[in-house]
Amino acid sequence: MKLEDIYQFFENPPPTYLCQELAVCYILSVLREGESYGTELIQKLEQEYPTYRLSDTVLYSAIKFLEDEKAITGYWKKLEGRGRPRRMYQVSPEWQERSQQLADLWQEYIKRRSNSLIISRELIASGE
Repeated sequence: MKLEDIYQFFENPPPTYLCQELAVCYILSVLREGESYGTELIQKLEQEYPTYRLSDTVLYSAIKFLEDEKAITGYWKKLEGRGRPRRMYQVSPEWQERSQQLADLWQEYIKRRSNSLIISRELIASGE
């Protein structure tokens, strides 16, 4: 390792994989905007938050947790142009308030992380 490697790490950090706790909050954040399916949840994360990743294993364990808690419901839907139906998820009506609280935790987390990266980059640029 060289000193330059440290600067390079903070300028181009490797993707951060979501843990189950973050995944639950992220999923609820997306589902509050409308129904979605597993692959789409992963794609949205990578498009909207390019420095984050979500593995299939963590995604589906978070979905199972949310279904067990009755926070979300799933149903099969045939999508145009797809051979087989997709399992669609939506927030349960009785979970609207709680899902907003958890979605807010995701938004706060992202904001804090973004601010930390900005500060790190400013320190690197100033040579401090």
